[in-house]
Amino acid sequence: MKILLISANTETINMPVLPLGLAFINAALLAQGFETKMINLMGAEDAKKLLNETISKFCPDAIGISVRNIDTQDIKRPMFMLDPVREMIAWCRMYSKAPIIIGGPGYSIYPEAALDYLDADMGIKGEGEIAFPALLRRIENQQPISDVPGLYLPQKGAVRSRQCIRQTSEILFPLPVHMPIPDSISKKDLWMPFQTRRGCPMNCSYCSTASIEGRLIRKFSIQQAIKTLAAYSDAGYNQFFFVDNTFNLPPSYAEALCDGIISANIKIAWRCILYPAKINETLIRKMARAGCKEVSLGFESGSDEILKHFNKRFNTSDIRNT
Repeated sequence: MKILLISANTETINMPVLPLGLAFINAALLAQGFETKMINLMGAEDAKKLLNETISKFCPDAIGISVRNIDTQDIKRPMFMLDPVREMIAWCRMYSKAPIIIGGPGYSIYPEAALDYLDADMGIKGEGEIAFPALLRRIENQQPISDVPGLYLPQKGAVRSRQCIRQTSEILFPLPVHMPIPDSISKKDLWMPFQTRRGCPMNCSYCSTASIEGRLIRKFSIQQAIKTLAAYSDAGYNQFFFVDNTFNLPPSYAEALCDGIISANIKIAWRCILYPAKINETLIRKMARAGCKEVSLGFESGSDEILKHFNKRFNTSDIRNT
């Protein structure tokens, strides 16, 4: 079965972002014997032409489209980001009769409404490494699809609730071969996304992470993470962005990950996102030794009262200490 994977995100606000989630899906499909073709529309001069040429040559049996964002989160120049995806889906329908299945973090926030608006055939909320291959096998064998976790159908909503993958050993880390990089992104500007944990228990009042990844932190094998980082480094990629929601939670895992990078002598530079609490000098020193050059420290407000209303588990004193 031939599967075309499309990353629909074309925005480069702040930095060009590679489709890590779709790369995880690509790795999972290839491991299960599917034939895949993955295209990234970021930087494409003529997306419609690229889709036409790719579909004509590859002749997919199914098309998977990743939706990264709903809007730009720019209060001065807001932009609704589902309209371009809707147009891409219409183009796919012009060139192929294959079923169109959507997923990704943006879709997972509003799965029912987004599916109906985008006019796709099906959607998968949350993680797709197990659900997507299972859905494709059922389509291929003309079997019922009602037992696929996280599956949504147009005008019907959820067929079955999503299930977070508890055993992260079942998830394969994507390698460079699983993630095509557009020519428009130069290596010096590229920060390769890398994930070692999923889920966040902090329950901040405004956050969509729970809708996408769940509230339980699920840790990947540190040994496998180090092995994969080394593979990327050997392939010439030496700048990484750890996209874990909170790199320092739990602190013991973060320290062990840094120890692993140091012990393996992997010469990389990296960024991460820190929660402004549960920070200690030992962890920060290990991060520096392991190659950390920059952190994103989002604390939302300098008011203890507002932080409390946001359901933050830190205060302004913690921020100053961090």
